[in-house]
Amino acid sequence: MTASRATTGTAADAATPAVPALVAVIGGGTMGAGIVQQFLTAGSAVTLVEATAEAAETGRTRVASGLAASAARGKLDGEPDTYLARLSTVTDAADIPAGTGLVVEAVPERPELKIAVLTAAEAAVGEETVLASNTSSLSVTELAAALKHPSRFLGTHFFNPVPASKLVEIVTAPDTDPAVTAAVRGWVTALGKTEIVVRDAPGFATSRLGVMLGLEAIRMVEEEVASPADIDTAMELGYRHPMGPLKLTDLVGLDVRLAIAEYLAAELGDRFSPPELLRRMVAEGKLGKKTGQGFHTWNKGE
Repeated sequence: MTASRATTGTAADAATPAVPALVAVIGGGTMGAGIVQQFLTAGSAVTLVEATAEAAETGRTRVASGLAASAARGKLDGEPDTYLARLSTVTDAADIPAGTGLVVEAVPERPELKIAVLTAAEAAVGEETVLASNTSSLSVTELAAALKHPSRFLGTHFFNPVPASKLVEIVTAPDTDPAVTAAVRGWVTALGKTEIVVRDAPGFATSRLGVMLGLEAIRMVEEEVASPADIDTAMELGYRHPMGPLKLTDLVGLDVRLAIAEYLAAELGDRFSPPELLRRMVAEGKLGKKTGQGFHTWNKGE
């Protein structure tokens, strides 16, 4: 596969990178909606795939809200409706348009679910379409093994909130075609972001380091070493982190962080074992920003 054939119409040229003309995103949750918004503002026409018409409409509303927020901050060239007009929704991967250059899967971190949507997408698109998973920790190699053409598959780990985050972690499996990696690197540049390329390994680079810091911060709260606010302030001012590890855990979602920690503990050992406090807070429904309560209290609109 060549980088030029991975796009629709415009090659991913290193000097003037451009996003694919047609992109599909499967899953319209927080991450999926952010990825949709990012490609819309970069010039792509995007198809959002959701399981039901109601879920698709909810996803569309998330994208519209994100575009409106960007416009309010002066981060959008033109009116939100201009971008939203390039968004379509479908409830079956079989309806992904012919000629789509990139399909990004952004469903919850469950291997069986990701494999199901990726295999459905592969059956619907041409052999030149690049398939990507937005997983933050699952094995890209194992996901690729379920596909007929694993050479055109890799991981594209976006960060939340997608429009404001500058990094995309590209994760390659052993069978990933280098030309596919090169094409995706060009697309990330065209999105106005910086990419890093890592070999598939549990937790990749970012989740492995970020989760370890977050888990230790939770243990410090559990042991009453310091308050969540003081722990976050220590890392923000002492180490110049833009956001403390407990605020970040709230933003990611305590349930998501628990699932990643359990996976990494199974793969890498007890050093990633989730603290009991994290398990208890998830059981109590204190999932962070999305529920209004985590290690911090969040108000709507934050």
